[in-house]
Formats: sequence, C-alpha cells, structure tokens
Amino acid sequence: MKPGLRRWIELFAVIGIVLAVDQITKRLVVDSLVLGQTIEPIPALRDFFQITRSHNTGASFGILPQASDLFLVVALIIVVGMIVFYPRIPLEARVRRLTLAMVCGGALGNAIDRLEYGYVIDFIHYSIPGLISNVSNLADHAIVLGVLILFIESWLSERQEKRKAAAPPPENPSLQEKTQ
Repeated sequence: MKPGLRRWIELFAVIGIVLAVDQITKRLVVDSLVLGQTIEPIPALRDFFQITRSHNTGASFGILPQASDLFLVVALIIVVGMIVFYPRIPLEARVRRLTLAMVCGGALGNAIDRLEYGYVIDFIHYSIPGLISNVSNLADHAIVLGVLILFIESWLSERQEKRKAAAPPPENPSLQEKTQ
C-alpha cells in the first residue's frame, strides 16, 4: 500500500473510532438518564467520579452558552483546516498525525451533537471536592488528550533538535589521517 494512501486510511480510521465511541456512549446516556440525573458507577469514588447527564450549549465549562452555532462553525473550520494541513505532516511523524485525528474526531463528535440536539451531551463528571466540578464527554477527552500529546511530542522533538545542534560535530577520521 502506498504510504500516502495509508496515512489517509489511518486518519479516517482514528476519526471514525473516536466518533463511534463518542456517539455510542452519548446515545447510552441519552437512552438511560434524564437531564441532571446522576449515577455512581464506582461507589467508593462517588466524591470524585460520577455519570451525570448534562447539556452544554457553550464551550468548555459552559462558557458562552448562547454561542452554540458559533462553536459548530468554528469546529468545522478547524477540522477542515486540519485535514488540509494533514498531508504536510511528514510520514515519520505518526504521533502528530494520530493527535490531529483525535482532535478532529472529538471536534466532529461535538459538532454532530450540536447539529442533532442544539447542544453537546456531557456525562463524565469529575470532581475535586471544594475545588472543581466538571462534566465532559469522550469527544472532549479526545481533543484534550490529542492536544496534550501533541504539545509533549513537540516539546520532546524540540529538545532533541537543540541537543543535536549543541553537540560537537563528529570527528572526521580522514582529516586526522591527512594531518598526521
């Protein structure tokens, strides 16, 4: 298989997996819970982790709740931009391509919700008592994980390039023979 074709298959496979898992879990939540209903899948962790059905018309943490249509358009523009940029990613940069696919899959998962419902279905409820409480979904997690891995990979790659640049050039044995 040609490397170019393989990279496109990988892109759409990862996007498809993220979309499928995201949409299946959201459908299970919609079919099982009413808005605001909470279940505790692991009773020992109930103070830190629950499943709570929530609707989010805004961005992360519910900011700008009236901007659902704007977020839909922005998500679609970002996905198109990433797909246009995708062929420029070197073949050996598999991690970079994987993270881009994760972000695209997550963005499309939330875009589908906005088109279907007018809001995003959230249900993964994490809490640190007295500090933070957030409800998100697997699309959000794919986006955050993809961006986090991309930053780490970029940082490590940059460090490696700096080390190479700072390393002394290898000695040329043929030059040493001529000087002796």
